[in-house]
Amino acid sequence: MENYLKYTKVFKALGDAKRAMIVDMLSCGELCACMILEKFKISQSTLSHHMKLLCECGLVKGRNEGKWTYYSLNAETIRETEQFFRGITSAKGSCICKEDADCCEGCDQDE
Repeated sequence: MENYLKYTKVFKALGDAKRAMIVDMLSCGELCACMILEKFKISQSTLSHHMKLLCECGLVKGRNEGKWTYYSLNAETIRETEQFFRGITSAKGSCICKEDADCCEGCDQDE
């Protein structure tokens, strides 16, 4: 369950179009907050909110330099999230649906 909670935070953060677009922008490399602000024409506080959510879930890293913050993607979190998504979308012997497989024993036998 803990793994699911960890990654649902990532997917929730990406559930907002602007945040998904920010991640897309960061795929080209590190960007200053000022460049993101310019692209979206949003307030500093709105950008701060978006970046806080992206940083809290681990997708984005921020570093301060002078009065600006520079943001970049966290490659490790992206890799782990890709693996998690592949894991939950592919058939496997350890699938959670097989934990209580006895509950449906014989369901198909009447057909």
